[in-house]
Amino acid sequence: MTLSAKQSLPHAAEPRTRVQRASGVPHRVVAATVAGNALEFYDFVAYAFFAVYIGKTFFPASTPLGSLLLSLAVFGVGFVARPLGGVVIGAFADRAGRRAALLLTIALITIGTLGLALTPSYESIGVAAPIIVVVCRLIQGLALGGEVGPSAAFLIEAAPPGGRGIYGSWILASQGAGVLVAGLLGMGLSATLSPADMLAWGWRVPFVVGIALLPIALYLRRTMPETLHTESVEAANSGMTGLKRHRVLMMLAVLLIIGGTVSTYVGNYMTTYAIATLKMAPSLAMGATVVGGLCTLLFALLGGWLSDRYGRRMTMFWPRVAAAVLTVPAFMLLIAQPTGPVLLAVSGFLAALTAISGAASLVAIPELLPSGIRATGMAIVYAVGVALFGGTTQFIITWLIGATGNPAAPAWYVAGASVITALAMLAVPESRDRALEN
Repeated sequence: MTLSAKQSLPHAAEPRTRVQRASGVPHRVVAATVAGNALEFYDFVAYAFFAVYIGKTFFPASTPLGSLLLSLAVFGVGFVARPLGGVVIGAFADRAGRRAALLLTIALITIGTLGLALTPSYESIGVAAPIIVVVCRLIQGLALGGEVGPSAAFLIEAAPPGGRGIYGSWILASQGAGVLVAGLLGMGLSATLSPADMLAWGWRVPFVVGIALLPIALYLRRTMPETLHTESVEAANSGMTGLKRHRVLMMLAVLLIIGGTVSTYVGNYMTTYAIATLKMAPSLAMGATVVGGLCTLLFALLGGWLSDRYGRRMTMFWPRVAAAVLTVPAFMLLIAQPTGPVLLAVSGFLAALTAISGAASLVAIPELLPSGIRATGMAIVYAVGVALFGGTTQFIITWLIGATGNPAAPAWYVAGASVITALAMLAVPESRDRALEN
């Protein structure tokens, strides 16, 4: 049963004005939004890609699995801060503007990444090393918790009529670009450095590269126009009331992103999975990251285009159904034939389905929220969903593989999450042709 428009938007019967579209916004302004998002996601997930080496550097344990689990637990710490970042930075974006909030997030991610790149090992400074890493992860989590809400609000508010899907899809596409670059860099490092060099300093290189590129994103964001209207700022002053009014929609929205979130972080884990579970060469395993990033970049844009043409609901629904049905057989094939081509095919398949469905979801959710709480609402939904189901995914599946001895555990986790999300998608109203509420 579909949630009615009146239920999701209590003021839907009242006359609404269409938010002024910044149709004249140059492409470089959109690029400023997505470039910053790509770099922030690149820095955040680079930790996951090099978790094996980071675990040995900062979290010594009696077994390699124990070290990896400690490293992944700290990876999850970054997600703990996401809801707080979503609330604080999202509310800031609904009051001070989208541009100010996006400048704040890029500054925070710079601080967190700099700390990760420069922190000495456990052998050098003892327990201070893991403490610093945890603090850096918390700062990065605050930044990413507050990034998606203002980015989504800005892009759909800046989009021309009929183009909100393709504009909004750049949020997910830019994340794919960040994954792609991190994967290419990881492949290059794994192919040219010895395991000893990778452990000693090679894993730090991606973070140093990220630091070097972040000032470019900061400069671009300083040139962004503002899409938040004065009347929307006044409405934001009663933000908590507005959020409570839309609580049913927001709870459904969290369910909308569970499947994509679990699939995304299983995809990001494929490199570690291939190395630690399937015993594949690191340079070959990194290929899964590259293919996953490339497919996310391309298929997110396809998902945005499809959602503009055929609507958000069906574009969200069918790829998620396919993921629920086909992920387990795909992983069984990979386990039976742990070769490079099969690994790349499974990674690309999972990323493509997730990107098509996820792009439409990240557009539909902010479309259903009024401008005064759009950034806050989207940020809270995304941060809570990702904190609960993204930050825990890699730890849970690593533990499940170790506890059960079943290397197909990640696939069953994806399938279950996909079923929940597909059912939630049927209860959300179509938003493609809805005028944005100001």
